[in-house]
Amino acid sequence: MIKNWFKNIGPGPLVAAAFIGPGTVTVCTLAGVNFGFALLWAMGLSIMATVVLQEMSARLGLISQKGLSEIIRSEIKNPMLRGLTILLILSAIVIGNAAYEAGNISGGVLGMETIFGNPTVIFAGFNLNVLSVIVGIIAFSVLYVGNYKVLERVLVSLVILMSMSFLVTAIITQPNLSDILSGLFVPQVSEENLLTIIGLIGTTVVPYNLFLHASLVKEKWHQASDLKYARKDTIIAVVLGGIVSMSIIISAAAIDTQNISSAADLAKGLEPLFGRFAKYFLAIGLFAAGITSAITAPLAAAYVATGCMGWSTSMKSKQFKAVWMFILGLGVLFSSIGFKSIEIIKFAQITNGLLLPIIAGFLLWVMNKSSILGKYKNTIIQNVIGYVIVGVAVFLGAKSILMVFGVI
Repeated sequence: MIKNWFKNIGPGPLVAAAFIGPGTVTVCTLAGVNFGFALLWAMGLSIMATVVLQEMSARLGLISQKGLSEIIRSEIKNPMLRGLTILLILSAIVIGNAAYEAGNISGGVLGMETIFGNPTVIFAGFNLNVLSVIVGIIAFSVLYVGNYKVLERVLVSLVILMSMSFLVTAIITQPNLSDILSGLFVPQVSEENLLTIIGLIGTTVVPYNLFLHASLVKEKWHQASDLKYARKDTIIAVVLGGIVSMSIIISAAAIDTQNISSAADLAKGLEPLFGRFAKYFLAIGLFAAGITSAITAPLAAAYVATGCMGWSTSMKSKQFKAVWMFILGLGVLFSSIGFKSIEIIKFAQITNGLLLPIIAGFLLWVMNKSSILGKYKNTIIQNVIGYVIVGVAVFLGAKSILMVFGVI
């Protein structure tokens, strides 16, 4: 039974790995430190929305045997509208992932620094972080092989490592079960926690995962009869990802101090209360979260760019490799010299804010096309839930853009 389940593990854990990056770890840490268990319900809702959207994306990839960007290219008939959509997607996913990749690598480095310190070397007048280069080399090696099965096994192993690390950390803090249940099932919304709620949803329901999932599903499965495996894989992996995110909130809630702004601070804060093992478990989890996102972000960008441009989406094609090498190279460079381009990150936040409602809306439209999905198109219930999620996506997108411009 277990052997059969492992055999049918698919892209789900890779999707979970993609949304649990250093950004998610930081937002969950701040949610736990500032509001205790009170926002666990927001993470629960985010996971439900993610399961619904990712199931649609997986179904589309399996039945059509195309990636989402390829379907956008073929289904939007108006040349101007298609051009604008592709430009927005490339801006949000390719430029966005290049902007965030330094953060993914730095997140993996933070976990290593907790254990190994902070070794640097001087190169061309810059203080280079050696650990950033090591994380980059690991990510490069996994991606360069260009084999889906190898990629899947490496990332599944890292996700299991990350999950165990954060779960053990949460258990070590001995949380009160009734408080956890209250946080999960009694929604609390106030002016103080609204931005954190938006942050929790925004860091979980990620546009690039919809592209990544559809592309990876067609690499793994090729028959409509495999849909049951794809669905099970999606639900188990995304729910597991949600439990990991909740574990981080629970771990952070155990600390009384407010002087915590990152997961690295959380690791230091847990040590005096729960011993050095808590610090090490958290450090391993943070390393796994960083390196999995450092692998999946360039991978998603490569699938999106090649699909949008009409190039081969094979992991071994030159164009595919060129895209992920460019993203990963920029990430390693910016992370190792400590460079933060605020303007590029702001641009990425704006384009992602615009992209989520557009892609969620497009996905819902395509999921109702019999010409693409036949009998596997959306049911009425799936559509109703989908429209609610699109509404939330519009709200989230508007809020994130207003936040960038300092309006809220």
